[in-house]
Parts: sequence; C-alpha cells; structure tokens
Amino acid sequence: MELISYEMAASVIKKRPIDSNKGTFGRLLCICGSCGMAGAAVLCAGAALRCGAGLVDAALPACIYPIVSAHLLEPIYTVYDEDFSPVLYSLKKATACVMGCGFSTAHPGWVRQVLQQIRVPLVLDADGLNCIVKNCDVLDQLTVPAVLTPHPGEMARLLGCSVNEVQADRQGAASAFARKYDVVLVLKGAGTVVASPDGRIIQNPTGNPGMARGGSGDLLAGMIGAFLAQGAESFTAACAAVYLHGLAGDRCAAHLSQQAMLPHDMLAELPQIFLKIEKEL
Repeated sequence: MELISYEMAASVIKKRPIDSNKGTFGRLLCICGSCGMAGAAVLCAGAALRCGAGLVDAALPACIYPIVSAHLLEPIYTVYDEDFSPVLYSLKKATACVMGCGFSTAHPGWVRQVLQQIRVPLVLDADGLNCIVKNCDVLDQLTVPAVLTPHPGEMARLLGCSVNEVQADRQGAASAFARKYDVVLVLKGAGTVVASPDGRIIQNPTGNPGMARGGSGDLLAGMIGAFLAQGAESFTAACAAVYLHGLAGDRCAAHLSQQAMLPHDMLAELPQIFLKIEKEL
C-alpha cells in the first residue's frame, strides 16, 4: 500500500506571486450547516480560510447566520431560508464548492440541484452524501471533478452493506466506488484511504484516535475545498488535505492529549504547519 508522504502533501502549497490578489486563490462556496449544526459551518469555512482560499462564501440558513458570523469575520455570506436560489446563484461565481457538512437530510432535492448545475470541482461530505444514498446514480450527472469524503457508516449506506463489511476491506470498498462513479473517494478512519477513478489507492500515515470526534470531518472537507479552489487536482488536493489534517491532529495530541484535544485546536495548528512548508519553498 502506497503511503501519502510529507513531500506530496507539501507540494500543494505554492509560492505566492508578489502581485497576488484574492481572486488569485479562488472562491470557495461552503454549503454547510443547519439549525442545530452551526459548528459544522464554522469549522468547514474556518479550515478553508486557514488553507489559503482567496474568498470563502459561506452559504447557510438564516437561523444560524448570527452564530456563524460571530465566529468567522472573514467569509462573505449567502443566507437563505426556504428559497435555495441564492445559493445556486453563488454557485455560479465559485471556483470550487463544499456541500454537506451539517447540512441535514431535510432537503435532498437541493443536493440534486447542486449536482446538476455545478461547473466547478466539488467536495461532497456528510449529509450531502446521506441525501444521495438511495440514488447514487445522480453522481453520473457530474461533469466536474468530485471528492467524496464518507466515514465508514456513510460508506456502508452508500454501498448498501454493513459497516463491518466496509471495515473488512477498506481499500476495496473505496476503490470500487471511486471506479464506478468516476470520483475521488476519501474513506475516513484509522489509516484514511484515498482512491482515484483510475485505480490508484493511497493510505494516510498521520492522525490519531484523538481526532475521533464530531467536527474533524468538517475541517477536512474545508481543507480539500480550499486546495481545489486554488487549482489543485482533485486526487492531489484530497491526499494533501488528509495528510495535513492528520498532522495537525498529531501536533494537538502531543501537547493537549488525545483525550482533551478538539477539532478547533487542530485548526489552530495549521499556521505553524504552513509556515514550515513556506520556508522550504
């Protein structure tokens, strides 16, 4: 099994041109959060910001806008209620999109609309995946690179099997799905597996059990989205984000303990990781 290396992960970070502006580094649309799930939107958009996206557009329901905007000053916001059209309008201006973190399964039709209309690279996570469980063939409509990021439970629902069956052959499950639907598949868990449609499969050596808590996946989705928005190829973006996400978790565990570390602590580790990479450019 091939392993993601530090060099492969670091390669996604490029020296920034002296005449850069925010448009140089992409516009990421994060369609995340729902009533009761504001934290997912905060963590996803926060990770995207820390990973260098030029502009983050957080699309979220009006009921959680005051919470999310109080925690994150840097994004712009697309706020909606029952009318989803403002989000579809923002989608037209994005260079990449993340959908699903804390989204809820109340509106599967909205997920289908995004899949039908999207023209930029996509990360589909959490409830974005749960909304297509009964109709995975909707993925065949995609004409853009897509990265799917299920945990074992979501992978089992997508495949129509048990979690034990997924865990018994993680590489096989990830690779089969990636090939069938022409997507990059990130199967999260101990030794996260990244599978590409062309058959390549690679495992992550970083990370620890302290990351096994709600919110870690939201960070990962935002990180992948940020790298896609900046122009990284989908498999490379996924591998880099998975490695750096685990590395941030390892740094947290080293000084906060696996027991007490939290996802937002991992977010705080990213600046020092990127500082090291930039010094090596």
